[in-house]
Amino acid sequence: MSKRIQSARYERKFVVSEALAREIREYARGLLELDEHGIGHPDGAYPVHSIYLDSDAMKTYWDTLNGVKDRFKLRARYYSGDADAPVYLEVKRRANRRIVKQRAAVRREAAVGILDGQDAEPEALVSSDRQALVAFEDFNRLVRELRARPKVHVAYLREAYMPASDDNSTRLTLDRLVCCAREETGRISTVLGDALPVWRGAVVLELKFTDVLADWCINLIRTFDLRQCGAAKYFQSVSLMGGRMSQHQRLPIPNRDCQWPGGQEDSVSRRG
Repeated sequence: MSKRIQSARYERKFVVSEALAREIREYARGLLELDEHGIGHPDGAYPVHSIYLDSDAMKTYWDTLNGVKDRFKLRARYYSGDADAPVYLEVKRRANRRIVKQRAAVRREAAVGILDGQDAEPEALVSSDRQALVAFEDFNRLVRELRARPKVHVAYLREAYMPASDDNSTRLTLDRLVCCAREETGRISTVLGDALPVWRGAVVLELKFTDVLADWCINLIRTFDLRQCGAAKYFQSVSLMGGRMSQHQRLPIPNRDCQWPGGQEDSVSRRG
């Protein structure tokens, strides 16, 4: 994926209707460039798949619920079913309000073994640069410490915009058809079994910025009267699934403020 990824940033999240999302898209297109990976896709939206790992006690989930200031998530992220495409092992940390993300690209067959609990070797890396090696080692250290295993598959279509040139200070994303399914194996697939829509008919909008919120972001929030809310995909997915999770049959339901009205449930696209 793009080298313009923001490794350290702040995030503001909003959940909006599809109609409002389309208005915001037109606003964004007058100021920003479509993310390079959206080019050629319908509406500029590309698929994102994440397999989240957690301990049997669901530590990272409960840390989010309890508002622990310094917390992290573990996930394997990929963007297609192509056997030659890499899988990114990611540690996403929250230090108070700041987000720091580490990622290491590994070969797909190696990722399957890692998610199945096999020992991870540096030879699995696509690139052996220092940053990737540190991310790879940190991911595997945390997996060992938590005895973390796959828990949930989250998938959605992402439409992303960034400033022109090489400026990666601000990024706007619109995530549609967010859905989740229980996944407790090392399977790397673009097909979700028995999936649930997380925000029915609604779109998750995120503003990701490295320093201060740009003027155009402030104007966007004011123009469309946006209201910031919690929209953590892993947390919301686990809460929504409740009794489907094998380790915890009595998980709390999502916060009422995060229950968004919609029409018919979104159908889950079966992309193989």
